[in-house]
Amino acid sequence: MTQALYRKWRPRTWDDVVGQQHVIQTLRNAVAAERVAHAYLFAGPRGTGKTTTARLLAKAVNCLEPDPAARPCDRCDHCQAINAGRFMDLIEIDAASNTSVDDIRELRDKIAFAPSQGRYKVYIIDEVHMLSTAAFNALLKTLEEPPSHAIFVLATTEIHKIPATVLSRCQRYEFRRIPVTEMTAYLQRIVEGEGLEAEPQALQWLARQATGSLRDAISLLDQMASTGKPITVTLARAVLGTADDQTVASLVEALIAGESARGLGIIHAALDSGADPRQLARQIVAYLRQLLLTQTGNADLLDLPPESRPTLARQAQSLALPDLLRAIRAFTNAAAEARADWHPGLPLEIAFLESLTPVESNTAPPPASAPASAAPPPAGAPSAPRGTPPAPQAAPSPSGTALTLETVASRWEAILAAADDGLRALLKQQAAAPVGVSHNTITIGLRGEPATRGLLLQPARQEALRRACEQVLGFPVTVVLKTMPGKGEIDPEVLADHPLARVAVELGGKIVQTQPRKTGGSSHGEIPSL
Repeated sequence: MTQALYRKWRPRTWDDVVGQQHVIQTLRNAVAAERVAHAYLFAGPRGTGKTTTARLLAKAVNCLEPDPAARPCDRCDHCQAINAGRFMDLIEIDAASNTSVDDIRELRDKIAFAPSQGRYKVYIIDEVHMLSTAAFNALLKTLEEPPSHAIFVLATTEIHKIPATVLSRCQRYEFRRIPVTEMTAYLQRIVEGEGLEAEPQALQWLARQATGSLRDAISLLDQMASTGKPITVTLARAVLGTADDQTVASLVEALIAGESARGLGIIHAALDSGADPRQLARQIVAYLRQLLLTQTGNADLLDLPPESRPTLARQAQSLALPDLLRAIRAFTNAAAEARADWHPGLPLEIAFLESLTPVESNTAPPPASAPASAAPPPAGAPSAPRGTPPAPQAAPSPSGTALTLETVASRWEAILAAADDGLRALLKQQAAAPVGVSHNTITIGLRGEPATRGLLLQPARQEALRRACEQVLGFPVTVVLKTMPGKGEIDPEVLADHPLARVAVELGGKIVQTQPRKTGGSSHGEIPSL
């Protein structure tokens, strides 16, 4: 079986480690001065060299080279044994599968025995944050007063989960994400050493996709090499299921122009061509981040070709900062949610429409103001959401016939067809439907997720919905949006005037039905039955 490239090219000396000079220099000095600590904590993102550095430290403290400053030599018997994985005094423990207190007690019982081959027993506990609380407590005493021949190296990607009592007993080293330039140079070394053929742009692209993890970058290179073809950017995009840069730039252009149909078409075309939804969302977030840094005067932090900077500068000036931040948040959520097999493109579509809303709101005509002599809304009519401007007072229908809920319901599909694409999509996501009509005031019920409900409550959206209703119905109307209770929920308006029922529900009671409350032949709300 062929050995994976990331294992084959694992650093064997201090000089081979990439991007962690601040850690390597300190450890090298400690070994040279023979001032090695008894416990270390290596923290940082995955694939940045934590376990590799721990193994190098184990080689250095057990190396047979007479000069401490030259350790590890990578030539002596002990160094070769560690490289081959047969050095008995290097014990690597995966805390993810050895989380119990019994595992740590077993380690504590064996640590008293002297080393078999080298000067030190080195215990590397990977993903140490996975240990249970009891296991951490069992480890504390050993970390505080270990035998003179034992060294502990704890590695974690989630340092916030490590108890403070453990942190205080270790020397702590923070590993950083590796810069793209250093990763690209290391990939080039591997390409030359393996006799592969690769474009420099392709290696740089792979380094960007790894987001600071050298191990991920090498694994991507290994995947490309397995195709048996020259490694190009085109091949990499095809194998990994990513969209090209022009697709992402075109989507942002559609966002700036407020063209919902064009933007959704770009998303569908990218997915149909094989792009992975989550990967596409991440690409969009990365591109929007570039716009953010450009807009805030930090374009020099971006490692980009010169020809792409003018386009970024133009697009950055075309998006207001609040809109740009909203788009970044929306597509970041899409990257985390794009998992559903039944409709993987839906999170991307929602993210685009959420990002598009501020642009469309800025271009939509302002809602008409109500005349000064307008009469107050009829008694019992639902109140408009907070922040909604006064809607114009609806006139009676031209025929003189009162508008009914049945009429609106029968023409609801036509109203949806008259709305623009963005509004129609939001209404369908909210399962919007007419639930009441009174004096030409139409109440639309919303039953969808709260995340997109706020988009419909914006004045420009409500005004667009009102215009669609008037276009289909043929006379002025007022539109009010109302949040409806979900399945198993209770409409708060039902309990508003019934404190005893509200208390009963809070204590565990359940409403099984409501019935009209009549006084003198007229209806006055509903009485809940428990």
